[in-house]
Amino acid sequence: MKQLNECKMPAFLAPGDHVALVSPSFVTNRDFVQGAAAVLSEWGYQPVVGQHVGKRHLGSYAGTLEERLQDLKDAYEDPSIKAIICNRGGYGTLHMLGQGLTELMARSPKWLVGFSDITTLLALENKAGVMSIHGAMGKHLAEGLGRDQNSIKLKNLLEGKLPQYHLPAHSCNIPGTAQAPLTGGNLCTFVPLLGTEADTTKAPYILFIEEVEETYHNIDRQLNILRLQGALQHCRGVVLGSFEGCTPDLAYSCVEELITAFFQPLGIPVCCGFPAGHGPEKQPLVMGASATLAVSSDRATLSFSAKG
Repeated sequence: MKQLNECKMPAFLAPGDHVALVSPSFVTNRDFVQGAAAVLSEWGYQPVVGQHVGKRHLGSYAGTLEERLQDLKDAYEDPSIKAIICNRGGYGTLHMLGQGLTELMARSPKWLVGFSDITTLLALENKAGVMSIHGAMGKHLAEGLGRDQNSIKLKNLLEGKLPQYHLPAHSCNIPGTAQAPLTGGNLCTFVPLLGTEADTTKAPYILFIEEVEETYHNIDRQLNILRLQGALQHCRGVVLGSFEGCTPDLAYSCVEELITAFFQPLGIPVCCGFPAGHGPEKQPLVMGASATLAVSSDRATLSFSAKG
């Protein structure tokens, strides 16, 4: 198993490349899958839809574990497929740990794109020594017809243009600078990875987290699990995405105040309000890439380099 700083960048896409659309978690509306395929075609790629996409199991899963896993393995084993975009999140990728994906990802490095429940697979690919992308999924490509800024920046990244972000000041920011590989994703999906083959916290890292429809007290619980498991000893900085629909059941003015109060004793920079997560903005992040975070009183910047 690799550490974050050992991640390599997969090959960027070229016109005519095959791109897989898979559903590792919850079932995806067929219209969204067809819409995403149309976007990929418009971008000049050849979409390849997983053979089990569209199936339903136990009400919500996009097929049985074996079916969902097979589509993912097929995409990695097919040398003509150069990138894999997940159709949506939900729940179910935790079942895929211990199923031989790490070895397959290491043998066949290619871009994997998603967020939310796909956090598990992004981290697993990083542990295989391959960078991944936290970004818009098939559903969102279809909704924006591939022409919104989230989709355009994802396309640019897949074709070789690493993003650089300049963010306005936030009242809860903690100034400072940090340089380390980026990891994280959905907080309640990331924390259960501690101690597993997808644990990316054993070497220096910058943590990105976002959440949706959680209570403040459960966010606090997840942060404290990170602390109690020793996962924060290597944390060099924090980037907070959107916290959509989170319930303020503790007396903080906002969720960012809760989180920055938690990280304040560590003396590391915290950047609030990054445009990624379950809200409208899903700007792409390169997980496993060396990131430079600089937070000052008047702005914050986040940039990436091609090395891990």
